[in-house]
Formats: sequence, structure tokens, C-alpha cells
Amino acid sequence: MTEPDNRREINADYLKKALAWLELRLRRLAGQRGCKELPPFSPGLAALVDPELADDLDEQIKRLAGLMEEASWCEPSPWLVELADRLELSRFETELLLLCVGVELETIISELCARVQPSGLGHNPTFALALALFDDAAPASFAPGAPLRRWRLIEINQPGAQPLITSPIRADERVVNYALGQEPFDDRLSPWFRRMDLPRPLQRLPHSQLRVLEVIRQHLRHAHQPSATPLIQLVGPDAMSKEAIACRATRQIGFELDRIAAEDLPAHTGDLETLGLLWRRECRLQRRALYLDAQDLDQSRPVEGTPHPVARFLAGTSGLIFLAAREPWTRLGRPSLALDVAKPTPGEQKERWERELGDLAGDSPALLAGQFNLNTATIVAVVHNARADGVSGEKALRQRLWDGCRNAVRPRLDNLAERLEPKATLRDLVLPREAKRLLRQIVNQVRYRNRVYEDWGFARKMSRGLGLSVLFSGESGTGKTMAAEALSNRLRLDLFRIDLSAVVSKYIGETEKNLRRVFDAAEDGGALLFFDEADALFGKRSEVKDSHDRYSNIEINYLLQRMEAYRGLAILATNMKRALDTAFLRRLRFLVDFPFPAAAQRLRIWKKAFPAAGRCGDLPHVPVDALDYTRLSTLDLTGGSIANVALNASFLAARRNVPVDMPAVLRAARDEYVKLGRPISESDFAWNPPAGVKS
Repeated sequence: MTEPDNRREINADYLKKALAWLELRLRRLAGQRGCKELPPFSPGLAALVDPELADDLDEQIKRLAGLMEEASWCEPSPWLVELADRLELSRFETELLLLCVGVELETIISELCARVQPSGLGHNPTFALALALFDDAAPASFAPGAPLRRWRLIEINQPGAQPLITSPIRADERVVNYALGQEPFDDRLSPWFRRMDLPRPLQRLPHSQLRVLEVIRQHLRHAHQPSATPLIQLVGPDAMSKEAIACRATRQIGFELDRIAAEDLPAHTGDLETLGLLWRRECRLQRRALYLDAQDLDQSRPVEGTPHPVARFLAGTSGLIFLAAREPWTRLGRPSLALDVAKPTPGEQKERWERELGDLAGDSPALLAGQFNLNTATIVAVVHNARADGVSGEKALRQRLWDGCRNAVRPRLDNLAERLEPKATLRDLVLPREAKRLLRQIVNQVRYRNRVYEDWGFARKMSRGLGLSVLFSGESGTGKTMAAEALSNRLRLDLFRIDLSAVVSKYIGETEKNLRRVFDAAEDGGALLFFDEADALFGKRSEVKDSHDRYSNIEINYLLQRMEAYRGLAILATNMKRALDTAFLRRLRFLVDFPFPAAAQRLRIWKKAFPAAGRCGDLPHVPVDALDYTRLSTLDLTGGSIANVALNASFLAARRNVPVDMPAVLRAARDEYVKLGRPISESDFAWNPPAGVKS
């Protein structure tokens, strides 16, 4: 027989004897009050009555009390006995609760209650009945602070001016179900709480997280009981790792873990207190722990001067509770232990990739661990999805894994950044040799950073500056954005252009908050951050003359610290390098100059300006009619302006339904000069075709 089946038999035996004892006490009270024509014994009582003592109710009651006492000492304990022990009920309170439960379970007990009470009180018992029915009666048990009412084990129906002592009472439905061993969780808590359990592949923690688990285990070991441990705050950005640690910690001590989202906590104080009380009661009745997920919750108070709902809930709630948050919470009204939970180290991530990929690993673990910062759950999911797609071949699998990682860590930046679809490649760039060499170095440093930082040990020597910050400087239109697109394409990373109008705020502290969201969202390595017009954000600090200067300098100081701590690739673009704070320049790994293109470079740019038909002639392309690229290269235009001229000339030709020719290009070039405010010499834009060429 299994333990649950054995306990159900023990519980049924106890309830049978307890209800029989209760029925006899009610019959004796009925006789004392002159009640006549009582109903016959219930089947349960009839089976337990000793025929030799049939006329001696006192002896029968004494005998059944002994049988009930004997049944209460069985192991495992009957549920009602366990409830009384865990909620610290007195003998009288336990008997009164048994009376309320008995009315719900046995019609004969309900009928006897109606017989022994004054007319009009109904079938539900009252405190007055309990005082008359049981020995060692204690009126203090009816007080609001006493366990019966404090834990809401009973409900009181007190209409109008009716005295408390004669008001009908009944057992809470959860208590009745618990006494029967049914309904393992209060259904009033079900809308807010759900059970947590991690899949088997995720239950193996890396060594860095096992150290956090050991700290929790030590605190649980030294606590008087697990439910009396201080609140455990799991701090950090990785929600899945914190859930895994909490699940492992509770499973090791035999607890079940339930989760509630902090956003779902009731805002009304009364509802919040009821929820907390029901949860505390559930913790007393069962071995349960709570995971309060405040991962993305703002700690600021909804109304200044009032405690946050999370703080109110925790202050009034006992038991083993894990609070998941990005930053530690303060002023919670109870002792707490804050533990930092980080994702597995790059070395541990590499080991997990190798374990999941097995013989198909190749060089993928080193590449993926070097670029992306993932938790165990994400690694398992990416590998599972790649295999489910049925890809074959090491190269195809590597690409599928890379794309899976990039999708998994793609940041949610809302309105703070624009995701660009990169079109340009490094081959499309027309730059000086030195600039191209630096771009290749940037690519290599991103690709091989795991080897240098982890395999060669630089990560042990450096606590900051493990990311890659680059400055692109040059006039507008010299190719800075195009180079960022080319790097994004070559590295196969998502490109996000930061919207400075959305990031910078006039309200104190909001700019730093927005910047933090940007950097935190991109921290896992799947994105390239592109700060265009960076001088607006990264300008020089000024002498403090008023509060505006002070807060402006605070923003810049925060940026300096956050840029140094950022572990990904960030590109700053500016056409005013001198306006940048020198402290930023020190923190930059590379500085790439984009000069105004010389005539030879402009010639190459013009030749690439119009979409070509491709090697096989199967691509959409612009029909071009004998353009004089050498002549066009004499125009002092940047690559961006040349692209504008090519596009405008194509529209001019499309309207006439003819190929793009020199007159259309020169007309568009003249318009570009006007737009840029440059002096115009009409002879520069006149077209005199060579002899034999149709005008």
C-alpha cells in the first residue's frame, strides 16, 4: 500500500471515531436539555458503540474519546490533527473546528445541532453551543486575534445586532477539504499562483550557480525551520537561472514552489491582506515556498509616502519566499538576504553547448559562447529547435544555431531604438586602406574574443572593458552608417540605431534610465548598438554653474561607466569628434576616420552607385546610357550625396521612360549642390557629349 493510500485510511478511521464522539456529546446535551425523539444512531456511531455500555453515555463518550486519541497519534497524522498542530490550536479550538467540519460531513450532526439550540438559530453551530458542548471551554478563543478567526478557519454570519455568541458559524471550505485530504491548494489562490517545476534538462546547474544554491542551503539549515528563513532576494537580469535555483533549493528540502507575478498583486489593501493571509495559512498547512517575480517591476511607489504593494505583501507574509528582481529591494519590513545570480560563465556555456551538441559540436561551442551570453534554458531550446528543423552538415547547423541565438537574445527596445535591415557589405565600402584595416580588426576582435578572454585568461585580469566600443568620425555622408551595416552583415548581428530623441529626456534621471534599458537589453551579445550623432550624448562635461550643468554632467558620468561595463559591440558615429569628452576617447578600442572621398574613391563610388544586373544578368538593375564616370568623379560629393544623386537621376529617367544618362545625372547633381548650399558654376553641370555620341 502506498503512503497516500495508507494516510487516507488513517484519516478516514480518525474522522469516523471523531464524528461518532461528537455525535454522542450532542446526544448527551440534547438529553440534558429535554429534547425528545432523537434520530437513531448514525451508521458510524452504531458500529462503534459498546452494547454493554449502551445506557451509559458518559462511559461511551469516554471510550470513544480514547479511540479518537489513539487514532490521532498514528503516523502519518490525520489531516485535521495536523492542521491543529501547525496552526497551534488549543484543545477547545480543535473540538470547535471539528464541530463545524462535522456539520458539513454528517447530516445527523447538523440535525442534532438544530435540536439542542434555541429555535431560529438553524443547523449551524454557534459559540454558545460550543461552550455548552465541550469541556475546558475558553471564550477567548472567539477573539479576532485567536487562531480560529486570525487564520479564517471559520466564517461568522452575524446579521444586524445579533450577539456574536449566538451567531451561526461554519468551517471555511478549504478547512473542510483539508480535513478530508482533498484539494491540495486553496482554489481562491489559484488565479494568482501557479506551481513551478523545471524540465529535467534544466535541473543541472553550472558550478557558478551551485555556489549560490549552497549559500541558500546553509541559511535554510541554520534557520529554526525552512519557513522561518529570511526573505531570499535573487538579484540579476536572468530570470530563468533564478527560477532554476529556487526550484532546486525547494526541491532539496521537500517543498513545492509556487509563483506569483508582482504585477498581479491586488492594489486594494484589504484584498492584498486577504491574499497574504491565505498564503500564510497554506504555508502552515503544506510544505510550500513562494517565488515572487518582480523581475521587471519598477520599485518606485505608486503613491508617494505609501509602501509599495510588494513591500506590503512581504511584510505581512511569512514562509520561505524568493523575491526575483533586477536590483535588491529595501525597506521590505522583514529580514532579507540578497544574492546575485548571473548567467553561466562563458566557459560553462561552452561546456553546455558541447554537452547538448555531442558529436556535432565542431567549433560551434567556442563561437557561440564567445558571442552570446545565454542561460542553460536558452541553450537547450536553441539546440532542440535546430535539430527539429532537420538541418544537416556542420556549416548549416552552425548557421542555424547562430540564428537561433540571435533571435533568442534580440533586445526589446520599444521606442528607444530602430532595428535596421543591413544591406551593405564590406565589399561595398569605398574607404582608405587604413580604415578598411581597422574594420577588419573589429571583425576579428568580435570573433575571437572568447579565445583571448577565456582561453588565454584576459578575463581574469580585466573586470571592465571586455566589450568593444568604436568611434566612426567623419563628415555626413562619408559612409559611417553604411560601415555599421557592413559590420552587422559580416558578424551576423542585429543592428539597432539608437533614437536619441527618445533616449534623452528633460526629466532628471530619465535619460540614465533609458540608456540603462538600451545597454541591458543588448548585453547578451546578439546586437550591434549604433549611436548616430553621438556628440549629442557623449559631449564634453562642463563647468558646474547651475543645477542643469550638474545633472548634465551626471548623465555623462553614467555613460562613461556604462560604456566601460558594456560587454557587446557599440559604435558611436559623429561628425564633430572634437565635441566628444576626452574620457570617452580613452575608453574606445578603435577610432576609424571616414575622410571626404578623393577623386579616385569617388570614381569607384560612382561605378557602384546604380544597381547592376549581376554576373548572370538576372537581377533587377538600372538601365544606364554611357555615363562618363571620370567626369562625375570631379564633383565634390560624399558617398551619401552620390547615392542621392543616383536615386534622383533614376526617377528623372523613369519619368521619361529612358535609360539614365548624363544630362539626368548632372541635373540631379546640380540639385544636390543647391541642397548643400554650395556655389554653382553652370559650366560644371553642362553636358557636351563627345563626337559620335547622341545627346
